[in-house]
Formats: sequence, C-alpha cells, structure tokens
Amino acid sequence: MDAQLYDLSPALRLMLMGVVVALGPLAWVWLRNRQAAPARRLQALTLLTLFLTFDLVLFGAFTRLTDSGLGCPDWPGCYGKASPVEAHAQISLAQEAMPSGPVTHGKAWIEMVHRYLATGVGVLILTLAAATWWLRRREQTALNPWLPTFTLFWVCLQGAFGALTVTMKLFPAIVTLHLLGGLVLLVLLCLQAAAYARAHGAAIVPVSAGTRAVLLATFALVALQLALGGWVSTNYAVLACNSFPACQGSYWPPMDFSQGFELWRELGMTASGEHISFAALTAIHYVHRLGAYASFLALGLLAWRLGEAPALRPQRRWLLGLALWQFATGLSNVVLDWPLVAAVSHTGGAAALVVALTWTLCRSRAVARDARSQTLHSPELSA
Repeated sequence: MDAQLYDLSPALRLMLMGVVVALGPLAWVWLRNRQAAPARRLQALTLLTLFLTFDLVLFGAFTRLTDSGLGCPDWPGCYGKASPVEAHAQISLAQEAMPSGPVTHGKAWIEMVHRYLATGVGVLILTLAAATWWLRRREQTALNPWLPTFTLFWVCLQGAFGALTVTMKLFPAIVTLHLLGGLVLLVLLCLQAAAYARAHGAAIVPVSAGTRAVLLATFALVALQLALGGWVSTNYAVLACNSFPACQGSYWPPMDFSQGFELWRELGMTASGEHISFAALTAIHYVHRLGAYASFLALGLLAWRLGEAPALRPQRRWLLGLALWQFATGLSNVVLDWPLVAAVSHTGGAAALVVALTWTLCRSRAVARDARSQTLHSPELSA
C-alpha cells in the first residue's frame, strides 16, 4: 500500500512522544543534582545528552544495517500514524506483498523507535539551549549561549536529512550526510561539555606546536576517513573485498574510481541510470581501506606525541584503544561477511574517536616551549 512521502498529521503526537522520552533523562539529572547550582545541573544534562546522542548514532547504524531505513515509507510517522500499532493494517499489506521488506512489522518498529529517540534528543538539546539563555540572563554561567543555539539548529537540520533519507529512498549522498551530521552533533555537544569543564576549573594542558599540529591533522584525516566509511556503508560496498590485506587476490584489484565516487546518484545506480559496477564498489571499499592505514598511522603518531603531556594520558590511552578497536571491527566486517555486531561496533568506535579527538583538542593548547615547561611543573596542573 503506497503512502504519501510527507504526512504531517501525526507530527504533534510525535513531538509529545519526544517530550515523554526526554522526561526520563531530565528527571534523572534533576534528582541526582537537586542540591547543585543550576549551572552544575546544566553541565550534567549536557554530558547525559552527549551520551544519549552517542547511543542514537549507534541505533541509527543498527537501523541502517538491518535495512530498516524504509521500515516506514513516509515521514515523520508511519503511514500517517504515530506508531506501527496504528499502522498495523497498512504494514501487514506491505509485508504480505513483500515478506522480506523493505516494510515489515519488525523494521517499522526499528525505524519508529529511532525517530522517537531522535525526537527525545532534540527535546533535550532544546532544553539545553533555552536553559543556557536563561542562565546567561541571570549571569550564572560563562558558557556562550550561541553554541547550544547552533546545536539546536544543527539537530533540526539532522531531522531534515532524516526525512530526506526516507523520502529519497536511501540516496547514498543523503544517508552519508545524515551519518556525518550525527557525528558533528557529537562534536558540538562535546564542545559544550568541555566549556563547562573549563568553567569549573579544568586546566588546559600545554603541548608543543608540533603536537598540536599533529592533533589537528589527525582530526582532519579521521573526519575524511569517516566520510569514506559512510560512503562504503551506504553503498553496501563492505563485501567488495572479503580478504585482508589483499582484495580479490590482488593488492590493486580492478577498480572504477570515477563511477564509485560519482556522488549524486540513486542507490545501486550510476547518474546515467545504469547499475553500478562491481569495480566501482571495489574502488569505494579500497579507498576506505587505504584511508584506514593512514588514519591508523596518524593516531599512533599522535599517541606518541601526546606522551609529552602526562595530563593527557587518559586521552592517549583512549585514542590507542579506539584505533585498535577500529582495526579489529573493520577486519571482522571483511573476513566474517559483515556481521551486525561488528558493523555496529565499527560505527560506535568511529563515534567514540570523534569524541576523544574533540575532547583532546579542547583540553590542550599549543604554547612556547619555555611556557610549557613552566606550566607542566605548576602545582595547579599537577593537581
């Protein structure tokens, strides 16, 4: 049974569902911090929202990897209803016509739970923006209210990309941008959390200009690698190579780069309307693999350079651990035929890398060697 691509009739009930989802985290923060100052409660809510957004990125990966992205063929509801329960008859007809999907009862529930969680996170981010402006007017926080305001704008933009993901039928460029937008949301929330940490006395760790340059270059390289990984996933090119380190028995298999990186096209098709070739899928996969080598080396170099700052040892361990995690889960995807657990874990590792790199950037600052030496031996930093 066909559905309109956009049907806003259940929008109000979906927003109310988002409020219900957000009430749990809001109540938890309030009860845990009821004796704290308002700024401390806002800091706790920022950290919790960051954690829940990380979970949302993981559930988004689960939705995509279980082929549930079109579990409800319209937006924002499901066949114009606020839940799959109300759309039971329409979903049953679609499942009867095509038992394996894309619309089944299971996939519809996965897709709608993802939308409920996304709406809940949106309510939390709206709360952060409104509360920050309120505290700013009372002069109780040093946090710039424009940062949470921009985060609110960004989560609305993410909602628009989520709608396009459905209505444009998993268009690879849109799905990749939706994934990257979720990672940018993590960066923005991490920046807010770090700002609160600095406002409450967290010291900035001095590093050399060279180390800071390596950190920035690694962040840029990892960002590019995440975009390549999203392109692999949204084009279902993971299994174009099922061995490691060789691919199809060669270290340079037949590849079609121009077709593989033709960005504006439908899933499985070229811009001219032909089916995409296996050589193009191989090119997509192999470029991501080459990027992984470069990223792994860059993270290793960064971890070595961070050894100059003892206060950054936790970040150093996290970066090394996550680099190994990404290698292990990426290899598992290739040699184990893309198991769901490994695929979701690989996305989770990528999101965690974004947070770890952002936090390291916020905690460090390039200073001259003499000033760095004096700061490293200061009692405040040692504390």
